[in-house]
Amino acid sequence: MKRRTFVSAASAAALAGLAGCGAPTGDDGNGGNGGEGDGATTEEAEDGETTEEEDGETTEGTETTTEDTETTAGEDGDGGGVEVAMITEGSEYYFDPIGLAVEPGTTVTFVNESGAHSSTAYAEGNGGAEVTRIPEDAEPWDSETISEEGATFEHTFEVEGTYDYFCIPHKTLGMVGRIVVGEPGGPGEEGMPPDGEVPDSDTIVEEGSVSYEDFSG
Repeated sequence: MKRRTFVSAASAAALAGLAGCGAPTGDDGNGGNGGEGDGATTEEAEDGETTEEEDGETTEGTETTTEDTETTAGEDGDGGGVEVAMITEGSEYYFDPIGLAVEPGTTVTFVNESGAHSSTAYAEGNGGAEVTRIPEDAEPWDSETISEEGATFEHTFEVEGTYDYFCIPHKTLGMVGRIVVGEPGGPGEEGMPPDGEVPDSDTIVEEGSVSYEDFSG
């Protein structure tokens, strides 16, 4: 009787032990693994959300950069952003740069920085010009006199060749300039303008632009 009781007790203890071992395993399998599974799922979801947000931000940044690049390329392609200043400085009146090289299709903006000036092509009868010094098929331009500081005038150069131009109020004081479009050529290559001096066309093409200070100095 005592032996049988002992065996039963031992068996009970063994069963209890097995039950005890099974419980942690069940917790680990259900609670632990389930927790890890939930945690992993949550982390993945969070990572997924974070990745989507970061990717979204990156994509937006890329789109913005692309738009900026396209805008810049468009301006360069159209020849935009090229300026010539019209300046009064003491007793000096000048265009700066005095010599400029551009490609056909470029729009040049003349900016009145100080004083009162015009940008007028040397084409006979245009703004009082007595000679023609632009390519034969080119369209002459005349901004007329601009006195407002910061005011601008634009002209697009389509035909290749050499263009000489002047300021109406200061033509007799030597305020002249030259623009070479593509390659030098045309009547502008026949000596210098009658009212002043400009850089030679080869130098302008080689350097891209010649400032008034470098030329006059």
